[in-house]
Amino acid sequence: MTVGTPPGEARKASDDGWQPLFWEAFRRSTNPMALFDEQRRHVEVNGAYLRLLGFSRGALIGRPIYDFVLGGPVMSAERWKAALGETQFTGIADLRRQDGGSVTVEFAGHPAVVNGKQVVLGVIMRVDRRGKHVARRPPHGSATEKLTKRELDVVRMIALGGTGPEIADELHVTHNTVRTHARNAMTKVGARSRAHLVAKALAEILYRQESQG
Repeated sequence: MTVGTPPGEARKASDDGWQPLFWEAFRRSTNPMALFDEQRRHVEVNGAYLRLLGFSRGALIGRPIYDFVLGGPVMSAERWKAALGETQFTGIADLRRQDGGSVTVEFAGHPAVVNGKQVVLGVIMRVDRRGKHVARRPPHGSATEKLTKRELDVVRMIALGGTGPEIADELHVTHNTVRTHARNAMTKVGARSRAHLVAKALAEILYRQESQG
């Protein structure tokens, strides 16, 4: 995998076009996100992740995430190896910022295999800049439960920044119908907000790439 090159570019686009969406939504998402390799090194980061930590992209790419965790790695090498075999893992960490401060975050990791290489999509779901404990919330539903075609359409347009009225106009449905589809999709993937919905959907794309091989 070439650093800085979206891993999915070397694969054929899927029939539903979700691979290009992954990278578009990854970059645009307001959720801080990063891709890590099996050694926990940063492979790619989005703008929200850069803004959260204050480091430049060049200062992060190729460096392991534990270099930026106060007190060292959250997981031992053995626990990390085990986590790579899971569908999702979660945790809480205090991350070091470029300005010398720190931020407490709740994160989710979604392991997958892309282009034959192990990657982990890391998504920061909650942030507490005051450094207080971030309470965990149990997930609702399954992250891999299949959405209907119309729900996928709505999530796709939300991921690309579409507003409710814009999505309704594009799909020729009412705004209320768009809200219903978004709410149903959130329930199915266990999302707490539309931003969380997009993050979970991106993890689902990686999961589907892995399972389809």
